[in-house]
Amino acid sequence: MKFLDLARVTIRSGSGGAGCVSFRREKFIEFGGPDGGDGGCGGDVWAEAVPALNTLIDFRYRQHFLAQNGRPGMGKNRTGKDGEDVVLRVPVGTEILEDDEETVIADMVTEGQRVLLAKGGNGGWGNARFKTSTNQAPRRANPGQEGVERVLWLRLKLIADAGLAGLPNAGKSTFLAAVSNARPKIADYPFTTLHPNLGVVGVDGREFVMADIPGLIEGASEGRGLGDRFLGHIERCAVLLHLVDGTAEDVGADYAVIDRELEAYSPAVHGKKRILGLNKIDALDEEERAERQAALEAASGRKVWPLSAVTGEGVQAVLRALMVEIIASRAPAQTEEDAPWRP
Repeated sequence: MKFLDLARVTIRSGSGGAGCVSFRREKFIEFGGPDGGDGGCGGDVWAEAVPALNTLIDFRYRQHFLAQNGRPGMGKNRTGKDGEDVVLRVPVGTEILEDDEETVIADMVTEGQRVLLAKGGNGGWGNARFKTSTNQAPRRANPGQEGVERVLWLRLKLIADAGLAGLPNAGKSTFLAAVSNARPKIADYPFTTLHPNLGVVGVDGREFVMADIPGLIEGASEGRGLGDRFLGHIERCAVLLHLVDGTAEDVGADYAVIDRELEAYSPAVHGKKRILGLNKIDALDEEERAERQAALEAASGRKVWPLSAVTGEGVQAVLRALMVEIIASRAPAQTEEDAPWRP
């Protein structure tokens, strides 16, 4: 299935049906009176988060969603049929925005969550509604209320506990493939990964979800390379694993490139907890390992975790460090859920 994380859709709720002007005319009924029924209500447009989807590809082939109009009222006080609703089924983690691509209408982060996007128009009143003691034969009825038309953007942000960041060929896809059942494309040229990948990682009897996004390069915040369009997928992560290629000539400069791009994209993403890993140490001897690790620690001011995704050296230690941060981020939510009920 092709990955798509941004889609533009046009929605329109149904218009209400018109009210009816009718009078009761039956044999042997001397005083019939008005009996025009009300029009039916137009259908609504809803969005629902469903678990079976992980892409917005369905919205590439269908961009218009129109709810059904309500049917008009009829004689004998018969109300018109309501229009059927339309439901946009979106992946969990989808943001729904206005046409300006900035105003967030809803953030679909819970399975089964439903949000009303456009309310259907009310049905018009029939002439039976206007009957009074002084107006016993009204010949008026209301038209149905018009539906609402909106242009919306759907933006998918994958829900993961940990995110991978780094330059192209830093070994992110290799790391994800080594610690999970995910099978991202792996090759010896940059920009092998063209769309985000998810994998479930297990460590010490616990599991968490890890997201691998396409590599950043210098100037990504200005649109170079693949730009920063995929960075939204790590906004929800509790912790980032920043991988640096240990075979690079200047590991400190490589770290600084990603650090600047994260800061340019969002201070919130830049401020997330971060585990710094020096990858590909299997290609270095002991002296080179110590030299590169010291250089990276000096450039970043962080603890550096040496590892090799190919041989597995240091991988479990990094996973445990990630797990510690993830558990810490889950603790406040669990505390709120376990708190006793108070009136």
